[in-house]
Amino acid sequence: MEMRYIGGPTAVIEIGGVRLLTDPTFDPPGEFPVGARVLTKTAGPALGPADVGPVDAVLLSHDQHPDNLDPAGRAYLRSVPLALSTGSAAARLGGPVRALPAWTAADVGPVRVTAVPAQHGPDGSEHLVGEVTGFVLSGEGLPTVYVSGDNASLDVVRAVAGRVGPVDVAVLFAGAARTPLVADYLTLTSEAAATAAEILGAREVVPLHFEHWTHFTQGRETLEKAFAGFGGKLNLLAPGEHLVIR
Repeated sequence: MEMRYIGGPTAVIEIGGVRLLTDPTFDPPGEFPVGARVLTKTAGPALGPADVGPVDAVLLSHDQHPDNLDPAGRAYLRSVPLALSTGSAAARLGGPVRALPAWTAADVGPVRVTAVPAQHGPDGSEHLVGEVTGFVLSGEGLPTVYVSGDNASLDVVRAVAGRVGPVDVAVLFAGAARTPLVADYLTLTSEAAATAAEILGAREVVPLHFEHWTHFTQGRETLEKAFAGFGGKLNLLAPGEHLVIR
């Protein structure tokens, strides 16, 4: 398995000869309205769409927030053969976006992509934040990879671990995001990410979505501290960095 971190929630995952892209965000820094609120992006991507090259599918955790799908990312979606996401995203976006309900799977070449639950905030907040999904990648002779999406719930992580067993690689959206929308974290804190990795039995962890937006309250330093006692390996990538996991 190989990964290249592009920025925010966006990374290229190459596994089993298949190229997958998580949550496309390619816009430069700026302000992005979300209803009456504004999310502020502080850094652009390390690579643009042309630099990414062709992919076999996009793994889109959700479409309703610009820090997971921005205008340039929406334009990029029109060029891909397949995007797997929530039912509400498929209804809104159309085109190549296919709904993948929780615990159902789609095969992309030799890679089985299974949708798993995600909870983008505290209990009872889905009507405010909308539908979100995570993914598990697997296949014969391939590592098992969990991509959390914007999930804030360790109970959800426990449910995933109970269904899929230990994972080889946990790609965890962290950052402890907060906005005035709800009175709690919208994504995993650094400490919760470390706990999630332990629950999953992950041997490698790659954090995503912990920087480049002002609504993140934790970042690199807190991740390094939280994972100091982790039994596996923390891969805290710099934008543009390429990682090979054997």
